[in-house]
Amino acid sequence: MAGGWARDDAVNEQIEISTAEAVARARQRAARVAAVEAAESCVECDEPIPEARRAAIPGVQLCVACQSGRDRARRPLGGVNRRASKDSQLK
Repeated sequence: MAGGWARDDAVNEQIEISTAEAVARARQRAARVAAVEAAESCVECDEPIPEARRAAIPGVQLCVACQSGRDRARRPLGGVNRRASKDSQLK
């Protein structure tokens, strides 16, 4: 039920266009990642990256130990508010 000068199916059409654009962006991103060659050795510590890891993750640049260290460093800073205060419900 579009109002004004828009056609009745204008909202659905816009949703379909937005979805198609998002899918196209995701496919382009996946193609770029697949195009990057996986390194045979870690770019941080120069240890060899196992063949199974390189096959499983296209374009991998870090060994398991270095990637684990990066993942641990990226923990979210905020905690969970279990008291359910009014301010936390407004977010």
